[in-house]
Amino acid sequence: MSTNHYDLIVIGTGPGGAALAHRLAATGKRILMIERGDYLPRSRENWDAKAVFVDGLYQANETWYDKSGTPFHPGLHYFVGGNSKVYGAALFRLRERDFDAVEHGDGISPAWPLKYDTFEPYYAQAEHLFHVHGLRGEDPTEPFSSEPYPYPLVAHELPIQKLHDSFKGAGLHPFHIPLGVLLDEKDGMATPTSIWFRNDAFDGFPCLLNGKADAQVMCIDPMLDAYRNVTLLTNACATRLHTDPSGRTVNGVEVSCDGEQIHYSADIVVVSCGALSSALLLLRSANDTHPNGLANGSDQVGRNYLRHNQSVLMALAREPNDTVFQKTLALSDFYFKANDWDYPLGLIQMMGKSHAEQIRAEALPDWLSWVPDMPFEVMARHSLDFWLMSEDLPRPENRIRLDPDGRVILELTENNMEAHHRLRHKLEKLVSEAGAHPHLLERKLYLGKDIPIGGTAHQAGTARFGTDPANSVLDLDCKAHELDNLYVVDGSFFPSIGAVNPTLTIIANALRVADKIAHRMGIVQTGMHAAENPS
Repeated sequence: MSTNHYDLIVIGTGPGGAALAHRLAATGKRILMIERGDYLPRSRENWDAKAVFVDGLYQANETWYDKSGTPFHPGLHYFVGGNSKVYGAALFRLRERDFDAVEHGDGISPAWPLKYDTFEPYYAQAEHLFHVHGLRGEDPTEPFSSEPYPYPLVAHELPIQKLHDSFKGAGLHPFHIPLGVLLDEKDGMATPTSIWFRNDAFDGFPCLLNGKADAQVMCIDPMLDAYRNVTLLTNACATRLHTDPSGRTVNGVEVSCDGEQIHYSADIVVVSCGALSSALLLLRSANDTHPNGLANGSDQVGRNYLRHNQSVLMALAREPNDTVFQKTLALSDFYFKANDWDYPLGLIQMMGKSHAEQIRAEALPDWLSWVPDMPFEVMARHSLDFWLMSEDLPRPENRIRLDPDGRVILELTENNMEAHHRLRHKLEKLVSEAGAHPHLLERKLYLGKDIPIGGTAHQAGTARFGTDPANSVLDLDCKAHELDNLYVVDGSFFPSIGAVNPTLTIIANALRVADKIAHRMGIVQTGMHAAENPS
């Protein structure tokens, strides 16, 4: 057998692909992981706000186009660990109701073909795998859980505790964000042996300490250290999938590596490049049997793109906000409805502190009219920073595609924005009551990109799963309807996205699919372990 043949190929090392490979590594099967990037360099620049946000040091150097033909640079990161190298590590479960059809002001968020109870045990496993800190029972919308969080909550620092108390005084139910960090604390201080400690370089920053629970740190590195049957190929871009003449089996993965085209093959191929890049790989793999793109007989590959309606907002507190690590507080009271709106609004959560370099690089005309003499450094010190998320509803016309010249076109029309505007107004009232200026600055420079189009955080929905091949790409095991050995395990499979960060759901689903693949390979999975099936 060719040395280029494996039992399993996983394309992409983000949370989905990494969790699946990590789960299957103990089977002893030969596994090849293909990553188009390299390890993200560890340097002082990891925590330099100008380098990360203004200069976009770690972002992919690509140009895509919107539906009007205007070029933009997507906020993508090609490194071992994928976009999780710069994510905010907020690891929420979707709410139980998110798996049902939910009526919104702008339409229906469709039901999932599998319900919460299918994913619940895998959510618990994902929380262990990614070191999630939290406390059950605080979040009024949290779903049923079979066990507590595996690690204690990350406590609020004093300014955030005061904000918490203000929200609670308004009759709301603020709670601690479930966070994936390698933190050991005693009396609010990191222990001498803790890998991570509280710092102000978190959301959007690579972690210089390797203390953020990202896919590289939690899955890739431990797996490579423990299992010789797993190979990681870096700086290798999978450019095309080939099929046998019947079109039913992927029999080759074409990889560009150092200017050379290399072909690999496997019994099973798993695509996990991120919802946008996975769809592009399938579309670029068109052949005579699949003329519209691989697995695209339904014309659904690339369609129904989801990415949350999201805003990064900054308020100025009257008193200095000397919080070191601000990302501990969230509010879900308006998740499904409000007292003046019968439809879901979404989630409010704190995020990492604004830095002077970020503020300096953004236009602040409204603010400069009333704080003309406030230095950016002082403005950053007084900032309270929030991430707002409302549900983006799936629309077939919201899609990623290739034009005849091979250019990437991302077509996006915002929807359900009334809910997002109402959520913002709720926050404005709350921060005013808490002693901050009621005018919220909408920050654009998150991950160095303008959130409305270039910001591709929380991408999902481009190859959704379902029971009907006419309107879905994947079956309930996330295997392509039209191919016998092709799976997709990033956010592509989502039929809807709810209004919480999607990463934990991606990880949980990848563990679920790993069990399906293990069974197919004749392996019995027990928790996180594997053994040959004697039958």
